[in-house]
Amino acid sequence: MMATSSPATTHRARQAPWWALAATAALLAAPAQAQKIYPVTPAQRATAQQVAQAGVPLAELAPNAPDHYTVKRGDTLWAISGMYLRHPWRWPELWGMNLQQIRNPNLIYPGQTLYLDKSNGRARLRVGEAQGPGGPMPTVRLEPHTRYESLANSALPTLRPDLIDPFLSQGIILDEDTLAHAPRIVATQENHVMVSHGDRAFARGDAAAPLELGPGKPSEFRVFRDATPLRDPDTGKVLGYEAQYLGKARLVRGESTASTQDDGKTQTDVVPATLYIESTKEEIRVGDRLLPEPPHQFLSYTPHAPQGEVKGRIVSIYGSAVANAAQNQVVVINRGTDDGIESGDVLALLKDGRTLVDSTDPAHAQMKLPNERNGLLMVFSPFRKLSFALILETNDGVRVGDRFTNPR
Repeated sequence: MMATSSPATTHRARQAPWWALAATAALLAAPAQAQKIYPVTPAQRATAQQVAQAGVPLAELAPNAPDHYTVKRGDTLWAISGMYLRHPWRWPELWGMNLQQIRNPNLIYPGQTLYLDKSNGRARLRVGEAQGPGGPMPTVRLEPHTRYESLANSALPTLRPDLIDPFLSQGIILDEDTLAHAPRIVATQENHVMVSHGDRAFARGDAAAPLELGPGKPSEFRVFRDATPLRDPDTGKVLGYEAQYLGKARLVRGESTASTQDDGKTQTDVVPATLYIESTKEEIRVGDRLLPEPPHQFLSYTPHAPQGEVKGRIVSIYGSAVANAAQNQVVVINRGTDDGIESGDVLALLKDGRTLVDSTDPAHAQMKLPNERNGLLMVFSPFRKLSFALILETNDGVRVGDRFTNPR
């Protein structure tokens, strides 16, 4: 259900500075996991607790679920879930099968061994010593040795981080207000046509919110250009603007004014803010825009089916001119936080059934074949009306306009 806002609230939102609007957009864009340490919803926790008591039916196991498996570097939680369960997004079941020993599904480490226990028509997953025909397997005595290694960054990721990390800092979707108030680069160092890493550039905000240094104000920025409107395939309405990421810049001096005397007259000139270009993906030029650098995000996801019914369509294929997207590519979908979408939502891709003529019918009736499932995608960065999603698997190419729905 969408919350309504009073006229007073709406007025205050319109008066908010551009950087506050952009910061709010960045917060909405950040995965839900960035806002909590253990990204598990109450419903998922309740399911996990229920499954932990009874296990899962054997029929829910993947056909070739191994009796034991030792976690290796390079594994992902998505792959391990798919190894044991028919549906990898049923994350609470995988976690619940071992709730007492793996309290956080995002903290499974290489070297741990998972054992599958099947009894009374149910299955449970545990970490512990292997069981042989006559009881526990014999203990192998090893000579002691010491090895020290921090586990802080060695827990298994849900998905391969390299597939989505660039989009968390470089994927930019804006609403109309944020785009309209984004500061712009107005000049370059020594009138260079373009600037790159190590150069300086000069920028201005709008009259109501100039670029200034100070407590609570942003100093690190992303630079972008060519904000392309993203239209809903069903309604044609612009849902947001997808911008081209160019690089990063740091504000080293805020905007100010300077007064000069000429023939007894005082003239006041605007002095634009000074930026240091910290990194570039492409060269930066006059007219490019700025957005505050988003906060650091906790890069872990808990794949799950959406809580409610979800239906929508693919709006665009990110950063690619190809007609068909494949596995591990990123797409933009026409659903976002306003529609209840959150990070980790797994959705089923559908391919429209072909329309053809029944050649066996003397009347040559027109037919439309049923829509077919074409794979899975997972939302990793939701915005208000749009979301970035990663194609996890696909049987055929994914095109703009293709539909998606709940995975069951």
